[in-house]
Amino acid sequence: ISTSGRLPSSFTPLSRLFSSSVVDGLKYASSHEWVKPDAAVATIGITDHAQDHLGEVVFVELPECGSSVSQGESFGAVESVKATSDINSPISGEVVEINTKLTETPGLINSSSYEDGWMIKVKPSTPSELES
Repeated sequence: ISTSGRLPSSFTPLSRLFSSSVVDGLKYASSHEWVKPDAAVATIGITDHAQDHLGEVVFVELPECGSSVSQGESFGAVESVKATSDINSPISGEVVEINTKLTETPGLINSSSYEDGWMIKVKPSTPSELES
């Protein structure tokens, strides 16, 4: 999540940034997004730390299926009772699925940021971005 407009330069082990839960199998961007690589698709969401910092999420803006996302660029926004923040993509690719549950229940980001609160699934266009 970035409210400053800075782009994430690489993935950073979450444990070096702050004390929070680290989930095996995920890669973390310094801007507090996570990505779970799979065979052909990567799932993206925001970290538990980010949702905790935002407070109660009340609205989520996500891209359309078929749209392109670029590493470090905003693909949507999260509105909470405290603030509205852009969400940056940790990888580049094509959006192949969005979490439609977030439209009706945006609080899933608060209650289950790594599972039910995922945001988009992306077919990576630059697989090497997942290696950094």
